[in-house]
Amino acid sequence: MSQFAINLLFVGASFALYIGIAIWARAGSTKDFYVAGGGVHPITNGMATAADWMSAASFISMAGLLASGGYANSTFLMGWTGGYVILAMLLAPYLRKFGKFTVPDFIGDRFYSNTARLVAIVCLIVASVTYVIGQMTGAGVAFSRFLEVSNTWGIWLAALIVFLYAVFGGMKGITYTQVAQYVVLIIAYTIPAVFIAFQLTGNPIPMFGMFSTHTESGIPLLAKLDDVVSALGFRDYTADVDNKLNMVLFTLSLMVGTAGLPHVIIRFFTVPKVADARWSAGWALVFIALLYLTAPAVGSMARLNLATTVYPEMAGQVENYEEAVQNPILYEERPDWVRTWEETGLISFNDLNNDGRIQMYNDAVDYSERGWEGNELTVNNDILVLANPEIANLPGWVIGLIAAGGIAAALSTAAGLLLAISSAISHDLIKTMINPKISEKGEMLAARISMGGAILLATYLGLNPPGFAAQTVALAFGIAGASLFPALMMGIFSKRMNSPGAVAGMLAGLISTLLYIFTYLGWFFIPDTNTLANTPDNWIFGISPLSFGAVGAMINFAVAFAVSRVTAAPPQEIQDLVESVRYPKGAGMAVDH
Repeated sequence: MSQFAINLLFVGASFALYIGIAIWARAGSTKDFYVAGGGVHPITNGMATAADWMSAASFISMAGLLASGGYANSTFLMGWTGGYVILAMLLAPYLRKFGKFTVPDFIGDRFYSNTARLVAIVCLIVASVTYVIGQMTGAGVAFSRFLEVSNTWGIWLAALIVFLYAVFGGMKGITYTQVAQYVVLIIAYTIPAVFIAFQLTGNPIPMFGMFSTHTESGIPLLAKLDDVVSALGFRDYTADVDNKLNMVLFTLSLMVGTAGLPHVIIRFFTVPKVADARWSAGWALVFIALLYLTAPAVGSMARLNLATTVYPEMAGQVENYEEAVQNPILYEERPDWVRTWEETGLISFNDLNNDGRIQMYNDAVDYSERGWEGNELTVNNDILVLANPEIANLPGWVIGLIAAGGIAAALSTAAGLLLAISSAISHDLIKTMINPKISEKGEMLAARISMGGAILLATYLGLNPPGFAAQTVALAFGIAGASLFPALMMGIFSKRMNSPGAVAGMLAGLISTLLYIFTYLGWFFIPDTNTLANTPDNWIFGISPLSFGAVGAMINFAVAFAVSRVTAAPPQEIQDLVESVRYPKGAGMAVDH
């Protein structure tokens, strides 16, 4: 059986499973559509939450970032994981106790204001649409390679599949589909990692293999990788970062962004009780850890495999790396996986010195004495996880499995985001603010139409993304962290926070963050409309656009507290509501002490 047929079998079977689940669990009411009826088991919800959160950025792009940036990009792991802990401990149980369907629902009622609700809807849509761009981009990468279609057709195919199971199934269909998608993506991620770790180190456990001895050279794998990348003009893979401020802010941005993600928060409204919200958060962290502990190993091993593919003499024991890099592989002798990925346009070769060999190195280093005129191989970071099985010559069924896993990761998060957007429009905007008398049937129709519109917008933006998957997702986290997270935190933990303060804070956080991002990445992400080049020398105080979400959150908190202090306190019933959400009934004596 050909590799294409194997890929088609795995991907087609997974699609049939997703659509079948959506038909079986089709939403029959608005409660089914928004919160899956509110009766999801904590373990089931934990698995669905893990799939919802571990997006194309986690599955496809994060290991690529770790492969290309090494320790410097470990901020993605630290920020996303730390943020989930904040969400699980400080937000999820209290929001579930509040008992609403959506994030704007909570903000509108807690701050007794439709203005606050409207601002929250805008913040949610901006963050979710930005996030879903990364999912469509990742799905396009996976489809274009494994189904041998163009990147454009890959994105349209992804949109069609999401439409079929998300629009009809709602949260109920999405929940059980995401459980299946988690199983697919975690098996697809770990099996190739086990194979590759065993090949390179003899240790089948990837996270331990990364710190084991590289079999072919006899030295620790990370030390071998440092030697290889430094010989090609790159900084050591394990090197520390120079800009600590940017690193800290980026980590914080991802943390507060994770805690403010509306499509993850909404999952905690699907369980029966507050205790179930806590348990599902714990289970989700367990399921997430299975992938996140494996990702650094996958990234480091992919980087080593890629370099030694181009420079075979560096694979074994090397006494003189300067000599080992003199004879890169001939272009005509490039392995099949390079030929395959070239067809997608995600790997490209340009023979600058016309010597017929592939030179891959850091362009910032002058290697003209070697006869090199620049880096000749361009590799998209998003392909490294997907290409890893082919680089390591793993069996065809493993490649088919990772195809299904990569697509599952993108589709699971895309569906959750699209549901969050749909709920904000149909429930929070139309039902609550515009037409409270709308029938349940009419609200369901509005939800499905708005989700269809969101899919079309996401598809268009996926075709014209502002960066590769994980970069785009990082922007979404910054926007969510700067706008929604402070409002949620203050809504739960500050009885004095009032409506004017919350509205002013959300607007200040959102606008300041968007202005900073658009300045460097183009206005509304339209290419070539950026005011300044996105380079460190142009950043204010060295703060990257990806890191500004933390600053935006600080601005949000500061503005909100300042405005609330000079305006009237919330009504007493709102303060009592905050008290009832934060403390269990009968806890008065303990609280007083």
